[in-house]
Amino acid sequence: MVDWNDKVKRLLKSELIKRGISNTDLALMLNEIGIDETKTSIDSKISRGSFSAAFFMQCLSVIGCSKFEIEEYETNLLIVAEPNVEYKKTINGK
Repeated sequence: MVDWNDKVKRLLKSELIKRGISNTDLALMLNEIGIDETKTSIDSKISRGSFSAAFFMQCLSVIGCSKFEIEEYETNLLIVAEPNVEYKKTINGK
């Protein structure tokens, strides 16, 4: 059985580490856009891994993660953020 909370927690933590952003930094960044979070509340949410999709998107947005990719391999789910591929943009389905 897939532990989704663990997967999303690991994705967020890895993106923070990759960018050198601490939970204190994240709290400050979220506060700048009007999201009232503290380092302690962020520590707790990430530790549990059971946070809302809105919180997840807010975090990714303020740290500059504009896209991520979910790939499935056999029965295990692997989540990879910020893929290194350029996507073709379509205009009116073309």
